[in-house]
Amino acid sequence: MHEIHGHAGTVIEREPRALFAAITDIERLPEWNAAIEKVIECPERLVDGASWTVGMHPTRGMRWKSVSTLQELDPGCLRFSYRTVNADGNPSYTMWLWELTPQTDGTSVSVRWDVHLKTLDRRLLAGPIRKRQLRKEVAVSLAALSAHVTSAVF
Repeated sequence: MHEIHGHAGTVIEREPRALFAAITDIERLPEWNAAIEKVIECPERLVDGASWTVGMHPTRGMRWKSVSTLQELDPGCLRFSYRTVNADGNPSYTMWLWELTPQTDGTSVSVRWDVHLKTLDRRLLAGPIRKRQLRKEVAVSLAALSAHVTSAVF
């Protein structure tokens, strides 16, 4: 396995710009993304090339630091993408893309992930495990995001 591709989506009853603000509020990611235990480093502003580090803890016993670098932040088109690597220096990486589309009943939220496994250990061990985890994690996060934005002010 050299790559993992996946996507998920939902409709959230919230105005698109407020929802976009919630998704791009790096400091508050752990409030709705259960796989993120804490934000370790956060940029002052999300500008081209900005990076942030989070502590990941998606399942029992597994913990690591993840570093993300902004690729695109377009509030006009409601697109947010970033490249994520493990802080251990492994060259494997994941590209994440969030796209929001206004709907009559709220906002359609689409998230896509493309994982590029560059080393043998990631291809044989971590990749297959992570593939199963991601689909579940993203679905849980989207549901938590919906609950979070209906109760929070942005």
